[in-house]
Amino acid sequence: MDEGACMLGECALIAYDSPINNSGILFYNTLFDENASCHLALGRGFNECVRGYEHMSKEEIKEKGINDSVIHVDFMIGSEDLEIFGVTKTGERVQIFKDGNWAF
Repeated sequence: MDEGACMLGECALIAYDSPINNSGILFYNTLFDENASCHLALGRGFNECVRGYEHMSKEEIKEKGINDSVIHVDFMIGSEDLEIFGVTKTGERVQIFKDGNWAF
């Protein structure tokens, strides 16, 4: 659709043991259902994640790493056995998620 449509716009880490997931209800409403599971989104990012965004131009927001696109499509990736590791600047692996939930 546009240049930013194939770029990452959101990365949300949601514990498997979240209230929405534990409810067992499929709401058929993305604003609720996306909070039942970890998810990635292609397309538009959230300007609100940058302090002072309301005083910045589109170019300044982009320089801060926020993707711009006309789309925002979520893909759920969470599971009961999900493990996520981060890598520090020194190359150390740090576990963030274990068994679908926060490791710390």
